[in-house]
Amino acid sequence: MAEEKKEKLTIVMFSGDLDKALAGFILATTAASMGMEVSMFFTFWGLNIIKKNEGSIPSKGLMRKMLNFINRGGSKRLKLSRFNMLGLGTWMMKKLMREMNYPSIDEFITMAKDMGVKMIPCSTTCGVMGLPDEGAFRSEAGSLAGAAYFLNEARDSKVALFI
Repeated sequence: MAEEKKEKLTIVMFSGDLDKALAGFILATTAASMGMEVSMFFTFWGLNIIKKNEGSIPSKGLMRKMLNFINRGGSKRLKLSRFNMLGLGTWMMKKLMREMNYPSIDEFITMAKDMGVKMIPCSTTCGVMGLPDEGAFRSEAGSLAGAAYFLNEARDSKVALFI
């Protein structure tokens, strides 16, 4: 008897905003809890979500070094897409989340990994931004892959989202 194929969810994480990252991880962990196979493909500013919080990222070339200095990323540096108010809005949102025992982005990342969610950094974007293959991302992130990998995942998915 043939094994039944799992339904799949594929999410492109294009934005590095806190609220959009939360939405992506809520959907990813919910789908995983429903037995779906989940892939999250992080590209452009979405890479900031899975960048390491500590240390600097070595880059080659002046422009890439400048970009990675200005755009350090990391889950602890994500800001709200609206009502950031020089950081006050982000602080208030994080405080409200703690009061409601709502998971932080760091907790969501760990939870997603434990639930089998694949978190894939985009190799093409990493090349443009000068992010190294190793050392730039959290341990929960998988190997780098390109657009062809994402399109194959999306082609086989019941649901594909762009956040």
